[in-house]
Amino acid sequence: MKVVLASKNPHKLQEISKITEKFDMELILQSELGIDLDVEENGSTFEENSAIKAKAVMEATGLPALADDSGIMVDALGGEPGIYSARYGFDESLDDRGRMMLLLKNTQHVPDGQRQAKFVCVITMVTPDGQTIQARGEIHGELLRAPVGKN
Repeated sequence: MKVVLASKNPHKLQEISKITEKFDMELILQSELGIDLDVEENGSTFEENSAIKAKAVMEATGLPALADDSGIMVDALGGEPGIYSARYGFDESLDDRGRMMLLLKNTQHVPDGQRQAKFVCVITMVTPDGQTIQARGEIHGELLRAPVGKN
C-alpha cells in the first residue's frame, strides 16, 4: 500500500520507513507527488496537530497519509515547550541546538531531582475512506544540565 508521509524531510522518511516496511507500506514524501503543503499546526495537542497534517496531505493526494507531531514536555515548566518544541523561544534564528540551550537556560533554577521531562510522539494515519489510526508514545526521563553525546 502506498502511503504519503506528511513531511518534507527525507531523513524522517528514512527513519519511519524502517518501521512501516514491516506493514507492507511503501512510504513516500509528499514532494514525490508534486505536493508542497505548509500545513498550519494550529491544534492544542500533539494528537490534533498530527491529525491536521495527515488529513491535509490525504485530501491533497487522495492517498492514505501518515503524520507525526512530537516534542519535549518539562514538568517544572508546566509541560512546556510541548507542542511548541520546534518553535521554542519563537525566535526563527534558533536551530535545534539553540532551542536546546534555551531550554537548559530556562530550567537552570530547577533543582536536581525535580527535572522530570518526557518526550512525546503521536503518529496519525488518515485514509481516503475516513479511517483514522492514531498512536502516542512517551519516553520519561530527567532533563540534564548540559548536552551529552552527538545529535
